[in-house]
Amino acid sequence: MRSSDRIELSIDPGTWEPMDEDMVSLDPIEFHSEEEPYKNRINSYQRKTGLTEAIQTGIGQLDGINVAIAVMDFQLMGGSMGSVVGEKITCLIEYATRDFLPLIIVCASAGARMQEGSLSLMQMAKISSALYDYQSNKKLFYVPILTSPTTGGVTASFGMLGDIIIDEPNAYIAFAGKRVIEQTLNKTVPASSQAAEYLFHKGLFDLIVPRIVKRSSIPNEMDAAVACRKPRVFT
Repeated sequence: MRSSDRIELSIDPGTWEPMDEDMVSLDPIEFHSEEEPYKNRINSYQRKTGLTEAIQTGIGQLDGINVAIAVMDFQLMGGSMGSVVGEKITCLIEYATRDFLPLIIVCASAGARMQEGSLSLMQMAKISSALYDYQSNKKLFYVPILTSPTTGGVTASFGMLGDIIIDEPNAYIAFAGKRVIEQTLNKTVPASSQAAEYLFHKGLFDLIVPRIVKRSSIPNEMDAAVACRKPRVFT
């Protein structure tokens, strides 16, 4: 689902206020590619998707409640997390901290953006630090919603730091992909081991909630999800 469609579905009509729309990716490490320069590739995706980056952030209302929300978009470079994605999320968290707003981040990502090298990896620590202040110091409420796929640096940072972690059915959730693990360890990875339902059974998530297709069904869907909630137990 495109980020704009998810925002339209989730946020009360007329309440969406986008943030940091003017932030755009540069080429901080002058990434060399024989196929297409990084900057050209970004520009191509921007024209194709109508987005400036692989995430939209803003403030809106969810059933009349003010919330800070970020929605990743897999259609722009696989939702990869570069410097701008990390900065937009961090700015949103800091805004939510100042205004005491609940925070929702909808994750859809292939992980850190390789074209920005270690600068992409730095976003994991930056976002996690902002979340620590938000959750531990200010005692505010953060919910990540993991959609398919959620992998790499997103899974290894803010995707798993929620007070309640919600997952969509049949979502592919992983840190490293099946092929990478098998090539590294020379072992076969079971086909279902990175599926949402298997990981939920192991206690990695709190809820598996079907995608809401009608806003009027949100209360019933959430009641049903809470009824089958399992505590996270790490072994």
